[in-house]
Amino acid sequence: MRVAEHLNEALHALLDADPAVHVLGEDIVDPYGGAFKITKGLSTKHGSRVISTPLSEGGIVGVGAGLALAGDRAIVEIMFGDFAALAFDQLLNFASKSTTMYGRRVPIPLIVRCPTGGRRGYGPTHSQSLQKHFIGIPGLDLYELSPFHDAHALLATMFARQNPCVLFEDKVLYTRRICRDGVVDDLFRFELIGGWARVYADGDLPPDCVIIAPGGLTDRALEAMRDLLIDHEITCVLLVPERLYPLDPAPVMQVLRGAGTIVVAEDGSAGGTWGAEVSRLLHPELWASLSGPIRLVSAADSIIPTAAHLEREVLVQADTIRRAVLA
Repeated sequence: MRVAEHLNEALHALLDADPAVHVLGEDIVDPYGGAFKITKGLSTKHGSRVISTPLSEGGIVGVGAGLALAGDRAIVEIMFGDFAALAFDQLLNFASKSTTMYGRRVPIPLIVRCPTGGRRGYGPTHSQSLQKHFIGIPGLDLYELSPFHDAHALLATMFARQNPCVLFEDKVLYTRRICRDGVVDDLFRFELIGGWARVYADGDLPPDCVIIAPGGLTDRALEAMRDLLIDHEITCVLLVPERLYPLDPAPVMQVLRGAGTIVVAEDGSAGGTWGAEVSRLLHPELWASLSGPIRLVSAADSIIPTAAHLEREVLVQADTIRRAVLA
């Protein structure tokens, strides 16, 4: 099963189980079922609880937050994650603040889904990874879809925290197969540790390097790990968190202490990034065991071109990660 089908299945199950859940977004009603078909079949089965909205990201997120504030649960689909910028005020000044601004703790069960990333030729305004712009907002939790984390459990976790959440979903990841039963491919295996996926080469040798990356970078990180192992005999472990912010590294600190080199990779441009936040958290804990500074891998400081050969020069590639490990 591919990641897109798995997420669609999880949304169906959530709507089946909870009549308080509403799904809102542009063109999500059948027969279209959303730009990436993640909401396919939902409106046919659940009727008025699945609503195609006008083209107003601020309005959609505001209505979703209002439903959550009133006691229901809302999932909002932003057609392209780039357009979440239009809803930034609703997330910063309404949804995230509503949990604590009324003199008591108020649950705001809201999930804002954002298809992100390039490698599809969609051009400068439809290919960005804007995670860094939402880091550090009190009361707003950030998650990212991965092929290792179960989408059913992920949606349940986000609603259970009672905070508004943004879920980033890499558009190329939609086409990848989910990983089950601890198997990634012929070389790599994985396990889940406290919300993190630990991906390692069969045989589980002590790692020379730990790579930390969000779910959308897993295919490129795995490609780099394979090349490093086969061509350079360098063993890497990949750590993929389900929650990007607030990040809790405690479950994987033992893994991190076992490697002298740490590389943090992300798809957005450098400067005030998720990777920098990861480095800030880890540096004091790992300083004694590191062979050098934590290495950050980011996209180029550029718009994202439409042409595939130019897009590759801007976005993070497996070779970018491999060079960071070898540096």
